[in-house]
Amino acid sequence: MIKKTVLPILLLIVFGLTNVHAQEDQKVDLEKAIQNPIAALYTLPFQNNTHFGVGPYNRTQNVTNVQPVIPVGLGKNVNMIVRTIIPLISQPVGETDMKYGLGDIALSIFFTPKKPGKLIWGVGPAIGLPTLTDESLGSGKWTAGPAIILLIQPKGWTLGMVMQNTWSFAGPSDRPDVNLFYTQPFITKNLPKGWYINSGPIITSNWTAEKGEQWLVPMGIGAGKLFRIGKLPINAQLGYYNFVIAPENGPEWELRAQINFLFPK
Repeated sequence: MIKKTVLPILLLIVFGLTNVHAQEDQKVDLEKAIQNPIAALYTLPFQNNTHFGVGPYNRTQNVTNVQPVIPVGLGKNVNMIVRTIIPLISQPVGETDMKYGLGDIALSIFFTPKKPGKLIWGVGPAIGLPTLTDESLGSGKWTAGPAIILLIQPKGWTLGMVMQNTWSFAGPSDRPDVNLFYTQPFITKNLPKGWYINSGPIITSNWTAEKGEQWLVPMGIGAGKLFRIGKLPINAQLGYYNFVIAPENGPEWELRAQINFLFPK
C-alpha cells in the first residue's frame, strides 16, 4: 500500500519540478528576448518621449512612437525582422503655437541568422517615408541608408549598439536635404523578479547642419519590469536622459516611458 502511494507522489514531485524549471527557462528566454531588438518575437511597443527646454522659449515637445516589430522567417537559416516607428508628435512652434500630427515613418529591415552565436547581429536597409502631416513635423523627404545592429548577452546582461546613416533621395526640392546619422548604444542588467536597469541613449548627428549644431547626445538611466496580465507578457520601463551635447535650440532633458506588449510564438 505504501509503495502504491509513494510512486504517484514521486511522479508528481518530478513533474512539478520539471514544470517549474520549464517556466523558469521560459522566463529567462523572454527576459533575454525583450532586450534583443532583433529577436524573433512579435511585439507592439508604445514609447513616449517628452523633451523639455526645446527652442528659444524653453517649451516642451512630445513624441509618441508606435513601434511594431514583425519577424518573418526566410528559409531555415535567416530571419527578417521588420521594425517600424510611427511618430505622433506634439511640436512647439514659436512662443505659443503647437502643431500636432504624424511625423515621417521610419522603417528598418534587419536580416539576421536564426541561430546566432555569442555575437548576435543583423544588417539591412533603413528607410524614411515622408508621411508628415505638417511641414514642422519632419523632413518631408524619402530617405534610405544602411543599418547594422550588434549585441551580446552574457549571463544577466545585454550589451549592444544600433547604427545607421540615411540620405534623402527624393522629395520636394524646396525642403532641405537629409544626411542623418543615428546610433543607440544600449546596456541592460537583469535583476530578480523581472526587474532590470538599463540605458539606451539615442545619439544623432545632422551632417547638413553647421559645425557645433550637428550632434544631439543624451546620457541617462532607466528601469523596467517584465510582468503579465493574464497570459499576456508586458514589458514596461521609465528612463531619464540629460542632453550633454545639443544644438542651440535643442532639448535640455528627456523623460522616456514605454510599454511593450509581447506575443511569443
